[in-house]
Amino acid sequence: MTDSSEMVEMFDKRALRREDRRDFFRSFGVAAAVAGGAMIATKSSPLIAQTAPAITDADILNFALNLEYLEAQFYLYAATGSGLPNDLLTGTGTQGAVSGGRQVIFTDPVVAAYAQEIAADEVEHVRFLRTALGSSTVAQPAIDIGSTPTGAFSTAARAAGLIGPGATSFDPYANDENFLLGAFIFEDVGVTAYKGASPLITSKVFLEAAAGLLAVEAYHAALVRTVLYAKGIETPSAMLIQATEAISGARDSLDGTTDLDQGVANIGNASNIVPLDENGLAYSRSAGQVLNIVYLNNMMTDRGGFYPAGMNGTIRTSAAN
Repeated sequence: MTDSSEMVEMFDKRALRREDRRDFFRSFGVAAAVAGGAMIATKSSPLIAQTAPAITDADILNFALNLEYLEAQFYLYAATGSGLPNDLLTGTGTQGAVSGGRQVIFTDPVVAAYAQEIAADEVEHVRFLRTALGSSTVAQPAIDIGSTPTGAFSTAARAAGLIGPGATSFDPYANDENFLLGAFIFEDVGVTAYKGASPLITSKVFLEAAAGLLAVEAYHAALVRTVLYAKGIETPSAMLIQATEAISGARDSLDGTTDLDQGVANIGNASNIVPLDENGLAYSRSAGQVLNIVYLNNMMTDRGGFYPAGMNGTIRTSAAN
């Protein structure tokens, strides 16, 4: 089974049942375009205040969908060699293509199995959000998941000091370890994005859905962090633990002066698989801070990095740090 659509259909059978999703939305009774009627703009979210005085639940879910497009494409290409089918790419705004991406030749069967599972989950997230949004769904924007020297992954790796300047590139599809580091770039950001968005969602039904998405992303992040930690302990010369610290530092350099990130290096005598604040809580990022990271820019902008033409939807401008 090599066709991408068939592979995605296979994934669909092992995750949320479509009939369950239909029941979910029938019980809610309205599409996101209606549910988004409650409008909010809070002081705690400067990006929202800057770009749209009235943000709806649909705007927030579309912001999440943009992120899920990116993750789904990365994991699908890594696991199967193909991306999302065309029927999961359409919507309002300019539909963009995916640059780069290819199948990883995994040597560790555990990592290969994890890649398949996470890819299936991310496809379901795209399906779920598109169903929730209905006619308000945004199209997939242009996405860069390639490994060219000037591409987003190489730019992120260069900012973290994992590769040198010039024509050097970082290839997240080269081996198991590079794939895990590529996944590490995304997963922690996804957790903080959903946590930061949760207070802004007015519909309890959508809030419950966002909590479910956050939980899955947290499982993914912990899995990736655990494997990187274990491989780093097993083979210290691979410098995997140090690489996570470097990526964490690079993310923190983009999203402002507050420390909202951690690698997997030990804290005292304990591992650091779960990044937490002083209260034992997961970190939160505003939409603007999330965009700083995925655009790979600490200034206010509406495009760059993994989204060369920017995200689709209302929430698309990064914070000015």
